[in-house]
Amino acid sequence: MKKVTIHTDVHKLNIALIHDFISHSYWGKGRTIEQTRKSIANSLNFGIYLDDEQIGYARVVTDFTIFAYLLDVFIIEQERGKGYSKNLMDYIMMYPKLQDVKSWKLATADAHGLYEKYGFVRVEDPGKIMERNEKDIYSDSV
Repeated sequence: MKKVTIHTDVHKLNIALIHDFISHSYWGKGRTIEQTRKSIANSLNFGIYLDDEQIGYARVVTDFTIFAYLLDVFIIEQERGKGYSKNLMDYIMMYPKLQDVKSWKLATADAHGLYEKYGFVRVEDPGKIMERNEKDIYSDSV
């Protein structure tokens, strides 16, 4: 039986794996390694490991009180469908430093079912939500 562990230690993260996955994803296509490193440096990071080999990742941008934004959540293709995303989400949602957060946000195109299990719902009034994005968000280094 393989052992599953989850850590927030950035020194354990496989940056190359994270960058490769995200830079080819629908949400982070073209993200540079420099952008990946900077986003990791400025986030609360969660790596999920199978026998010490990283198989997934997520990060949270937060003030630890009012707001948290969950993003870059993934499990590598060959390990999907085995419950690891649920393990990762369980860990994040129970993480002690995040227990006071009042408002969580995330964006997804295909994992609504997973996040709904953790209380996430579609925005009730999207007309109140605004955003600002650079035109080519991943075309240049940040």
